[in-house]
Amino acid sequence: MEENIITVKHISKSFKIAKREAGLKNAIKSFFKRKYQVINSLEDINFSIKEGEIVGYIGPNGAGKSTTIKIMAGILVPTSGECIVNGYVPWKDRKKYVKNIGVVFGQRSGLWWDVPPIDSFELLKDIYEIPQAEYEKKLSELKEYLNLDDILNIPTRQLSLGQRMRCEIASALLHNPKVLFLDEPTIGLDAVSKLALRKCIKQINEKTKITIILTTHDMQDIEALTKRIILIGKGKILYDGSLKRIKNKYNGNKKINIKFKYTNKKIKLQNADVIEQTEETASVVLKNKEELMANILNEITNQVELVDMNIEEMSTDDIIAKLYNELKI
Repeated sequence: MEENIITVKHISKSFKIAKREAGLKNAIKSFFKRKYQVINSLEDINFSIKEGEIVGYIGPNGAGKSTTIKIMAGILVPTSGECIVNGYVPWKDRKKYVKNIGVVFGQRSGLWWDVPPIDSFELLKDIYEIPQAEYEKKLSELKEYLNLDDILNIPTRQLSLGQRMRCEIASALLHNPKVLFLDEPTIGLDAVSKLALRKCIKQINEKTKITIILTTHDMQDIEALTKRIILIGKGKILYDGSLKRIKNKYNGNKKINIKFKYTNKKIKLQNADVIEQTEETASVVLKNKEELMANILNEITNQVELVDMNIEEMSTDDIIAKLYNELKI
């Protein structure tokens, strides 16, 4: 039976931030007497992850995803609660702990910009004190998994974004970590590069059994790589389970895309959710599968002058958006 490699129990994190009202007078006052506001970023977070799992950690901006990842990576110390990753408390004894994790941030580079990736890899070998034979073996594996042979000797600044991301992932895996944190790994990539990177990540997980925590706003990443998602909103865990279960819940639901004559009136429907609206278009999702389409259209035409419409199956993005709407996050 697979054991839990990550255990998070009752983690909370609060930040104390300075607060002042606008105006020169208030700015001067703040020099002598500051007012503070406490922001609760995480509230009683609990979950566990088994060795070899790929878990999608998702939620809207400001939900608390990055704060959780930074706590698990040992960058932040929680206000309260416990976190054990591969037998370590992340923010304690960090030198030993970081040898067991890899971190890739899609919008930040862990490679030295003006030198080829292979030079960065050599430096990381010394930082992590990787034996030469072990380093060469791991590098050979990563070259095969990530197709790196033709790009390792090109300065990082000259690589395409897709090529750089493959090298970023390789750099995070050189020391053979047990856990890999991927934060928006496909952000900014073109469709072909996204497909290639997803394939590489999946192959690495299957062959090395590394545990991967993936945070992303791209639901195609989630669909391609994970079976389980943890949904966070307003600092709280709102759902922890299979993506399949969520999709089955809404399977067969339809999305109605409508176009109407200009109006600044907000469409309100009793039997459907308006998940997106502009002054001339809207996307509507039925609240349940049994609801008659005719009833919905009747509600719509009573409020706006319809110009055009089409009906389509709900995508994973639509399903997650509807879930956000239902959970009011």
